[in-house]
Amino acid sequence: MSDLTAQMPDRPARPAMINGLKCRCPKCGEAPLYSGFLKVTHTCPNCHEELHHHRADDGPAYLTILIVAHIVGFAMHIMWVAIRPDPLMMALVITFGAVGLSLLMLPRVKGLIVAIQWARRMHGFGHTAHQ
Repeated sequence: MSDLTAQMPDRPARPAMINGLKCRCPKCGEAPLYSGFLKVTHTCPNCHEELHHHRADDGPAYLTILIVAHIVGFAMHIMWVAIRPDPLMMALVITFGAVGLSLLMLPRVKGLIVAIQWARRMHGFGHTAHQ
Protein backbone atom coordinates (compact mmCIF):
# COMPACT_ATOMS: atom_id res chain seq x y z
CA MET A 1 0.00 0.00 0.00
CA SER A 2 1.41 3.39 -0.92
CA ASP A 3 1.80 6.26 1.54
CA LEU A 4 -1.01 8.18 -0.17
CA THR A 5 -3.41 5.25 0.13
CA ALA A 6 -2.42 4.66 3.77
CA GLN A 7 -3.33 8.26 4.64
CA MET A 8 -6.79 8.08 3.03
CA PRO A 9 -9.61 6.98 5.33
CA ASP A 10 -11.56 3.85 4.51
CA ARG A 11 -14.81 4.32 2.69
CA PRO A 12 -18.06 3.33 4.46
CA ALA A 13 -17.90 -0.47 4.45
CA ARG A 14 -21.45 -1.41 5.43
CA PRO A 15 -23.27 0.30 2.52
CA ALA A 16 -20.61 -0.95 0.11
CA MET A 17 -20.99 -4.52 1.39
CA ILE A 18 -24.79 -4.35 1.11
CA ASN A 19 -24.44 -3.06 -2.46
CA GLY A 20 -21.97 -5.86 -3.20
CA LEU A 21 -24.38 -8.48 -1.87
CA LYS A 22 -27.02 -7.00 -4.18
CA CYS A 23 -24.53 -7.29 -7.10
CA ARG A 24 -24.49 -3.50 -7.46
CA CYS A 25 -21.68 -0.96 -7.70
CA PRO A 26 -20.13 -0.60 -4.23
CA LYS A 27 -19.93 3.19 -4.56
CA CYS A 28 -23.33 4.24 -5.89
CA GLY A 29 -25.42 1.07 -5.54
CA GLU A 30 -27.30 1.92 -8.73
CA ALA A 31 -25.58 0.17 -11.63
CA PRO A 32 -25.01 -3.57 -11.91
CA LEU A 33 -21.60 -4.80 -10.76
CA TYR A 34 -21.37 -7.47 -13.47
CA SER A 35 -21.51 -7.40 -17.25
CA GLY A 36 -21.90 -11.21 -17.28
CA PHE A 37 -22.49 -13.89 -14.67
CA LEU A 38 -19.24 -13.14 -12.80
CA LYS A 39 -17.44 -10.59 -15.03
CA VAL A 40 -17.03 -7.35 -13.10
CA THR A 41 -17.62 -4.25 -15.24
CA HIS A 42 -14.52 -2.22 -16.01
CA THR A 43 -16.17 1.07 -14.96
CA CYS A 44 -19.53 1.77 -13.32
CA PRO A 45 -21.85 3.26 -15.98
CA ASN A 46 -23.61 5.39 -13.35
CA CYS A 47 -20.88 6.94 -11.15
CA HIS A 48 -17.87 6.09 -13.38
CA GLU A 49 -15.97 4.39 -10.54
CA GLU A 50 -13.24 2.12 -11.89
CA LEU A 51 -13.91 -1.42 -10.73
CA HIS A 52 -11.27 -3.31 -12.69
CA HIS A 53 -8.84 -3.18 -9.73
CA HIS A 54 -10.56 -6.03 -7.86
CA ARG A 55 -8.60 -9.15 -7.02
CA ALA A 56 -11.33 -11.53 -5.91
CA ASP A 57 -9.57 -14.52 -7.55
CA ASP A 58 -10.61 -17.80 -5.86
CA GLY A 59 -11.89 -16.27 -2.61
CA PRO A 60 -15.58 -16.20 -3.60
CA ALA A 61 -15.49 -19.83 -4.73
CA TYR A 62 -13.84 -20.99 -1.48
CA LEU A 63 -16.30 -19.05 0.69
CA THR A 64 -19.25 -20.30 -1.35
CA ILE A 65 -18.07 -23.91 -1.02
CA LEU A 66 -17.56 -23.43 2.73
CA ILE A 67 -21.05 -22.03 3.28
CA VAL A 68 -22.86 -24.44 0.93
CA ALA A 69 -21.05 -27.45 2.40
CA HIS A 70 -22.21 -26.52 5.90
CA ILE A 71 -25.79 -26.01 4.75
CA VAL A 72 -25.79 -29.25 2.75
CA GLY A 73 -24.23 -31.22 5.61
CA PHE A 74 -26.89 -29.97 8.00
CA ALA A 75 -29.65 -30.69 5.45
CA MET A 76 -28.34 -34.23 4.88
CA HIS A 77 -28.38 -34.91 8.60
CA ILE A 78 -31.91 -33.56 9.05
CA MET A 79 -33.20 -35.45 5.99
CA TRP A 80 -31.67 -38.74 7.10
CA VAL A 81 -32.82 -38.47 10.72
CA ALA A 82 -36.28 -37.03 10.10
CA ILE A 83 -37.60 -38.63 6.91
CA ARG A 84 -35.13 -41.38 5.83
CA PRO A 85 -35.60 -40.93 2.06
CA ASP A 86 -34.38 -43.41 -0.53
CA PRO A 87 -30.61 -42.82 -0.89
CA LEU A 88 -30.88 -42.07 -4.62
CA MET A 89 -33.66 -39.54 -4.03
CA MET A 90 -31.67 -37.95 -1.22
CA ALA A 91 -28.57 -37.73 -3.44
CA LEU A 92 -30.58 -36.07 -6.22
CA VAL A 93 -32.22 -33.53 -3.90
CA ILE A 94 -28.94 -32.70 -2.17
CA THR A 95 -27.08 -32.41 -5.50
CA PHE A 96 -29.61 -30.09 -7.10
CA GLY A 97 -29.87 -28.08 -3.91
CA ALA A 98 -26.09 -27.68 -3.64
CA VAL A 99 -25.69 -26.67 -7.29
CA GLY A 100 -28.60 -24.22 -7.12
CA LEU A 101 -27.42 -22.68 -3.87
CA SER A 102 -23.87 -22.36 -5.22
CA LEU A 103 -25.05 -20.62 -8.39
CA LEU A 104 -27.21 -18.29 -6.32
CA MET A 105 -24.51 -17.42 -3.79
CA LEU A 106 -21.37 -17.13 -5.93
CA PRO A 107 -22.12 -13.73 -7.56
CA ARG A 108 -23.22 -12.28 -4.22
CA VAL A 109 -20.11 -13.48 -2.39
CA LYS A 110 -17.90 -12.10 -5.16
CA GLY A 111 -19.77 -8.79 -5.00
CA LEU A 112 -19.18 -8.73 -1.24
CA ILE A 113 -15.44 -9.32 -1.67
CA VAL A 114 -15.14 -6.65 -4.38
CA ALA A 115 -17.04 -4.21 -2.16
CA ILE A 116 -14.75 -4.89 0.81
CA GLN A 117 -11.71 -4.32 -1.39
CA TRP A 118 -13.22 -1.06 -2.67
CA ALA A 119 -14.12 0.15 0.84
CA ARG A 120 -10.65 -0.65 2.22
CA ARG A 121 -8.91 0.85 -0.85
CA MET A 122 -7.15 -2.41 -1.60
CA HIS A 123 -5.45 -3.42 -4.88
CA GLY A 124 -5.48 -0.01 -6.56
CA PHE A 125 -8.93 1.15 -5.49
CA GLY A 126 -7.27 3.98 -3.54
CA HIS A 127 -5.71 5.44 -6.68
CA THR A 128 -8.93 6.16 -8.59
CA ALA A 129 -9.67 9.74 -9.53
CA HIS A 130 -13.31 9.45 -8.40
CA GLN A 131 -13.14 9.27 -4.61
